[in-house]
Amino acid sequence: MDADENKKLLDRLARVEGQVRGLRKMLEEQRCCEDVLTQLLAARSGLESASLLILDRHLEDCVLEGAQVDAPTLERLRETLKLWSRHTA
Repeated sequence: MDADENKKLLDRLARVEGQVRGLRKMLEEQRCCEDVLTQLLAARSGLESASLLILDRHLEDCVLEGAQVDAPTLERLRETLKLWSRHTA
């Protein structure tokens, strides 16, 4: 993973970490369920995005390592992963 991709991933995880801390505080303050659920969904979405970044790297660096895959095919694979992740959450 190059430095820019690694920074994106670390930034995303830091945001999720902040959301989880916020969730804890919301529960301690006995905030309404709808607010807590909204924050839970945001944290889950952040983790899913991080997972896609890592899965994309794994696909390119490990699964397809050394394989001759053209750019359009690689992009279709990436779009398929995104589509799959939207329907499995």
